[in-house]
Amino acid sequence: MTAATALVLDCEGLSRLINRDPDLTAWLLAAEAEDAQVVTSTATLVEARNPKVPQARFDYAISRLHVVPVDEALARSASKLLAVAGLHGHKYALDAILSATALQLPGRTAILTSDPEDISTLCGPRVRVIKL
Repeated sequence: MTAATALVLDCEGLSRLINRDPDLTAWLLAAEAEDAQVVTSTATLVEARNPKVPQARFDYAISRLHVVPVDEALARSASKLLAVAGLHGHKYALDAILSATALQLPGRTAILTSDPEDISTLCGPRVRVIKL
C-alpha cells in the first residue's frame, strides 16, 4: 500500500469510496490490513455529498473513516498553509483544510487526491501525495 500510518481521502477519494470504486476499495482494505488510519475532513463530507447517492450508502462509507473536525486551530493552520504557498480564495480553501488535517496527523501520512499539484504545494515533502 503506502507504508503510511494514515491515509487521507480528498473529495474525489471519498466520492469513489461512496460509489464503491474497486480501486479505492482496494486502497481502503490495504490501509485497514496495515492498521493505517483512513481519514478525511468534515469539510470533505460536505464537498463530497451527492444528492443522487442514497444517504445510507453515504453514511456507511463515512462510518469506515476517521473524520477530523475543522476547528479554529485547524482553520488557522490551513490559512497559514495558503499564505506560505501564496494562494488564496475558495479555489484552494478545501485543499488547504485537507492539507492541514493531514499535516497534523502523527507518523507517515499519504493523501489520495485528484489534485496532486495543489496538495503537494500546500503539504510540502512531509506528506506523500498519490494521484487518483
